[in-house]
Amino acid sequence: MFPLKIIFWLCLAIVFYTYLGYGVLLYALLWTKNRLFPPTPEPVLPGNDELPEMTLMICAYNEEDIIAEKMANIRQIEYPPEKLCVMWVTDGSTDNSNQLLSQYPDVTLVYSPERRGKAAAMQHGLSLNKAPFVVFTDANTMLNTNAIREIARQFLKANVSCVSGEKRVVSREAGQVAAEGEGLYWRYESTLKRWDSELYSAMGAAGELFAVRMSHYHPAPANALLDDFMMSMLIVKDGHRIAYTSDAYATEYGSANMNEESKRKRRIAAGGLQSVWWLRSLMNPLRYPTVSFLFVSHRVLRWTVTPFALLALLPLNAAIAWTEASLLYVVILVLQLLFYAAAISGWWLAQIGRKNRLLYVPYYFMFMNINVFRGIAYLLSHRNSGVWEKAKRG
Repeated sequence: MFPLKIIFWLCLAIVFYTYLGYGVLLYALLWTKNRLFPPTPEPVLPGNDELPEMTLMICAYNEEDIIAEKMANIRQIEYPPEKLCVMWVTDGSTDNSNQLLSQYPDVTLVYSPERRGKAAAMQHGLSLNKAPFVVFTDANTMLNTNAIREIARQFLKANVSCVSGEKRVVSREAGQVAAEGEGLYWRYESTLKRWDSELYSAMGAAGELFAVRMSHYHPAPANALLDDFMMSMLIVKDGHRIAYTSDAYATEYGSANMNEESKRKRRIAAGGLQSVWWLRSLMNPLRYPTVSFLFVSHRVLRWTVTPFALLALLPLNAAIAWTEASLLYVVILVLQLLFYAAAISGWWLAQIGRKNRLLYVPYYFMFMNINVFRGIAYLLSHRNSGVWEKAKRG
């Protein structure tokens, strides 16, 4: 029984650390750092004449329904138009995307007749890029007017070669569980990214909005499922930093429903597992002391060990409580059962189109972890393909 107890407490510690303990520890480390070494003042952006040239790249597949809205959003961005190249890369699109985009004289259109995946589309576009900085964004995400200027300001910081903007998820209708669950997750995730960045560097960038300094750019593998994450982390591996800013943000609607959200989650989980293997050298604390701590704590655990630890907790707890009359293990078991009951209730309410804020938190938490296991199957079937499966937005 003693070995079971050791495994149980180890699994519980891993789950707690991954989802709560790391955030608490990160906050404490940042608080200490800021008192020992006061932060340097934020850099001041120069005037329009001294702003760097930027390329705003949108890789798209069959996005005819959103092009007009996206172009209207781009034209609201406050950046000198002579210094901003708007490039659309259509990857094997079979709809009217190319015809619609050809009507915009200020758009550089790059077309590949074969659908090869987002990483390949990025490489195609970058082969024609001439700007020293490239901002990547998705067709279905809308940027705030000051986004590009804020990204340019972040590049003025020491050793910053990648900038990650903030992803904001909104619901088209009140009560959309997929959108609201995703939005809650991203608010917490954004906080961790900001603290990572302030301590040393963010651990990866999301494709909704990020930018790279081309002099320090490394291409992601063509079959990368998380091309944006790989591109940004290769910059970290090269000794440079990812700055995170919430003042440059991309807004998008959440997934239309939980089935569509599951498509995203399992692809992200699969891409996370793939990336962890490719970036395994970053887990060496002798070579990357700070990065290994941030990378393992924020990324590696939740994509690899923690879902299995979570899965093991209930049967381990039940076995110990059954064979040993201990109030502590009985209380923990009851709390676990209540949590799973809440998650199942949240799932049931979602099926009938109702919402309870208290219940969809455990539901979405379990939903994310279940999709890690689905991601393993996805990775095995997509290991040689970087073609992405679009999820319908609400």
